[in-house]
Amino acid sequence: MSPCALGVDIGGTKIAVGAVDASGAVHARRTIATDAEAGFDAGLERLTQAIDETLAEARVDAAALSGIGLGCPGPFDEASGRIENFYTLPGWEGNDIVSPLVARFDTPVRLINDADAALLGEALAGAARGARVALMLTIGTRLGGAALIDGAILSGAANEHPEIGHVIVDPTGPECYCGSRGCLEALAAGPALARAGAEHGYADAEAVFTAAEAGAEPARAIIVRSTDAMETAVWSLVHTLLPEVILIGGGIGERHFSLYREAAERAVARAVLAPAGAIRVVKAALGNDAGMVGAAALMLDRA
Repeated sequence: MSPCALGVDIGGTKIAVGAVDASGAVHARRTIATDAEAGFDAGLERLTQAIDETLAEARVDAAALSGIGLGCPGPFDEASGRIENFYTLPGWEGNDIVSPLVARFDTPVRLINDADAALLGEALAGAARGARVALMLTIGTRLGGAALIDGAILSGAANEHPEIGHVIVDPTGPECYCGSRGCLEALAAGPALARAGAEHGYADAEAVFTAAEAGAEPARAIIVRSTDAMETAVWSLVHTLLPEVILIGGGIGERHFSLYREAAERAVARAVLAPAGAIRVVKAALGNDAGMVGAAALMLDRA
C-alpha cells in the first residue's frame, strides 16, 4: 500500500473511520454511532476501538501511519485539540480529543473542520478535482460550507473556518444558536426543517420532504423556504468567490440534490456579473466518504 493515513469524520449521529492512501482510495472502514449524549469518554473509547479495527483490517501498523486527521464540526480549538461544539456534540464540549489519540497511537493527530475535510476529499478524489476555486455546501444535521482557492482551503482570522452556514438570508427569519436571525442554517439544515415541520405534525425533516412530494401545502412551503434560502445564499457566495464549481453534499443535500441544485442554478443564472457558463453546480461525488478522505488527505501532505 502507498503511504496511508487514518481519516475520521465526526458527525452528529455517526463517526466514519477509514484507512486512506494518497490516491484517496479507502482500504478499510468502520462506522459507529456518535451518541454524544453518552459522554466524551465513552465516545473516545468507541472511536479508539474503531481505529484499532480499521488498522487491523487494512493491515497497517499505527507506527506506519502518516497520521490521523479528524474532521469535526466546529467550533473547536485546533491548538489544544479541545472541542467546543455544544450544539452538534453535546457532552463533548471542553474535551481534548487530540492528545489521547496521540498518546494511544503515537502518531500525529490534527483537527480540521468537517466541511473543510469534505471539500479536501472531493478535491483529491471527487467532484472538485482540477478546480482552482471550488465552493462546497453540505446540508444535513448542520449546514456547513467550505471554499478551496488555488488548491488551499480558505481560512480566516486566527486560521479559523469561515461559517458559511451563518450567512444571513432573511433578517426576519428564525433565531439561530449563533445569536443572529435568518441564517442559512436556521432555514435549511435538517433540524430547522424538523422544527418547522413539527408545527404541522411531521415527525422529522424527511417526513417534511415526503409530505411536500405528495403535495401537502404546509410541507411544500417549508421546503420552498429552505430552497429559497439556498438560492439567496448562493447568490451572495457566487459574487464573493466566483467559484468554478459549486458542490452540494451532506445527507439531505445528496438525497434531495435536484431541489438544491435548481435553487443554486437559479442564483447562478441571475448572476449577470459572473462569467456566463463558467460556474457548474454538481453533486458531491464521494458521499459519506468525503470527510473521511479529506481528513486523511490533511495528513498525507495533499492538502
